Amino acid sequence: MIGPGTGVRVYLACGVTDMRKGIAGLSAMAQDVLRQKPASGAVFAFRGRRGDRLKLLYWDGQGFCLYYKVLERGRFPWPTAEAGVARLTSAQMAMLWEGIDWRRPDWGAPPARVG
Repeated sequence: MIGPGTGVRVYLACGVTDMRKGIAGLSAMAQDVLRQKPASGAVFAFRGRRGDRLKLLYWDGQGFCLYYKVLERGRFPWPTAEAGVARLTSAQMAMLWEGIDWRRPDWGAPPARVG
């Protein structure tokens, strides 16, 4: 994906977002709903009602970038509206962008040795 590299802060707007919103509307949501500065260099993620559309808003130092992805099949995994805002790592963001469920990766500790 073109855009922010590793180590960037990622905020998800939990629940449903009106996907007709553009840069101005999404940056207002980042400030008013997520309580973050839109031009801070963080990535803000928004998902539509059907779950197959994702928008990412990112300030690259010169202006806002708006990434938009529509899945042909499936839905983006997303927390419920009650969660308010969720923080993701850049690795979880990469998983989300690919449609992988970032909430349940199978990365547990190695199995205990039986001795």
